[in-house]
Amino acid sequence: MVAAGESYRGKHGLAYTPGVSAESVGSQHLWLESVVIPPGSRTKAHVHESHESAFYLIAGEEVELSTGERLEHKSAAHPGDYLYIPAGVPHAAVNRTATPADAVGARTDPSEQESVVLRPELDSRVP
Repeated sequence: MVAAGESYRGKHGLAYTPGVSAESVGSQHLWLESVVIPPGSRTKAHVHESHESAFYLIAGEEVELSTGERLEHKSAAHPGDYLYIPAGVPHAAVNRTATPADAVGARTDPSEQESVVLRPELDSRVP
């Protein structure tokens, strides 16, 4: 059993609650945490160069995910949907609704923020 750790603010702007990671259990290949995207909030544009990410949207209304070299691909996730982001793909997530969006996320990087590379030149592409 792994108890939830103390929440922290990630480099890309959201608060995460740690679960399984290198820091919590010595994981070598897996990161698993929960995240809340508050109403009207978004992540900063970023990329995980060598690591895949996946999220399961538990609650909320809708999360918009922008992906691609210019964040040109848009998709919308609703509770019960999964989001997948391949390694090396820039992305940003937005909650344009009035309801918090709760998700569980996994990544093939066991360290909580090691592989995050911010892409500030893309932030204006996702208002």
